[in-house]
Amino acid sequence: MAVTVTVYGKLQQSVLEGRINFSSDTIKAMLLASYTVGSTGDTAQFLSDVVTAGVGVEATGGGNTGYTAGGQALTSKTLVYTAANSWATQRANSTAYTVGDVVRPASGNGFVYQATSAGTSGGSVPTYPTIVGQTVVDGGVTWTCVGRGVLVVDAADPSWTTINPGTLTAAYVLFYKDTGTPATSPVILYWDLGGSQSASNGGAFTPQLDSGEGLLVLFTS
Repeated sequence: MAVTVTVYGKLQQSVLEGRINFSSDTIKAMLLASYTVGSTGDTAQFLSDVVTAGVGVEATGGGNTGYTAGGQALTSKTLVYTAANSWATQRANSTAYTVGDVVRPASGNGFVYQATSAGTSGGSVPTYPTIVGQTVVDGGVTWTCVGRGVLVVDAADPSWTTINPGTLTAAYVLFYKDTGTPATSPVILYWDLGGSQSASNGGAFTPQLDSGEGLLVLFTS
């Protein structure tokens, strides 16, 4: 499935207000059957702004779906910071990259770059900008200079196993901190799964976190 990741614009506000401690708080993945995003990517700060407001409809749970209302708590949560020149993924010639991929130059220059336009890299090394926000075209890829280091926020993949006969269907995954009250539960990001996805008859519904970039990547400039 083609997954599009969107970080809520008010996430940084929630972090700076002390509302989220990723390591110790209960962070959950909630499945949504539908989500009329509208302006909520910029305006939503709490779960109530999405689900209680009715723009996001939680997937049907209970019975043989294997899904419980509110979603599943993430496990094996980690926060790992890596300086740019130690980032494992080096940019390579004539290689396909997707939007969101993060690389460093083979000869480290103290910065990392994120693909903001997908494509295949050129046959020679581009001239990398060293000012955050500037871009360079590399064959079919556009790289944006994003910072001097990378903080990867990661966790084990959430998973729900259906029971035969039973079907679980969802089109979005919403990640949030669960305080027990939607009006005080900060939203973090959501995944658009590219349409409704289903698991049934004993199958598992398992949205997978990126193997290298985890749930969320933050950059230091």
